Amino acid sequence: MPRSRAQLQVIAPPTTAHSVRRTRRTAAPERAPAGATQRIAESITAAIVERRLMPGTKLAEQKIADIFKVSRTLVRQALNQLSRDRLVTLEPARGAHVAMPGVDEAHQVFEVRAMVESALVRHLVSRITDEQIAQLRAHLAAERDAVARTDVPGRTRLLADFHVVLARMIGNEVLAQLLADLLSRSSLISLMYQSAHSAEHSQQEHVRIVDALARRDARAAVRLMEQHIDNVERNLRLDPRTPDLTAALRPEA
Repeated sequence: MPRSRAQLQVIAPPTTAHSVRRTRRTAAPERAPAGATQRIAESITAAIVERRLMPGTKLAEQKIADIFKVSRTLVRQALNQLSRDRLVTLEPARGAHVAMPGVDEAHQVFEVRAMVESALVRHLVSRITDEQIAQLRAHLAAERDAVARTDVPGRTRLLADFHVVLARMIGNEVLAQLLADLLSRSSLISLMYQSAHSAEHSQQEHVRIVDALARRDARAAVRLMEQHIDNVERNLRLDPRTPDLTAALRPEA
């Protein structure tokens, strides 16, 4: 299966005699720590969203440091950032692991998404342009192609990005970042609770939302977005059957 995202590589700036002399005098680092930290955090987030890192996966600091050719200090900073975003859990003596969100958290994430995204499409429908509709149609075509190719990482990323693209169309980067964070957590929840909502269904629901936006039908757009998010949540196994201990442990006849 083709990889949808090339592995990030560190590209060092060209070295000259002057830069070597200046580096020796000032002892300046080769790359900005903040940039490296963000690169690591974004790569781990992408791996979670694209279902390459599963809930509970151990994130060994030294291994990550070796992959990115940075110090463990920068890795620790990235993991702390992801911990604040609720994508990673940090525990004494156990280290860092991909988070395993609970049922209450899952309900709350989808409740917030429904509130935010219904308001988003209601606001967008009155200002969306024909060019933006064409942009959304192109995104839908990319989704459809990824689904047809069974490109799981690619289709997962594109289906999540659809919602962020909508937020960026109203020019609100704060909202776009908020949605990106919520969608990362939604992807983790879908992995944790084995979503039965297929990629094909999500893609078809996106098409209907864009059709409503193209008609400038605010009521339909809001209703379809709310239904879409509700469908995703309802197809999660958030209420697993509690096994009966007696039945589970009784020897077979």
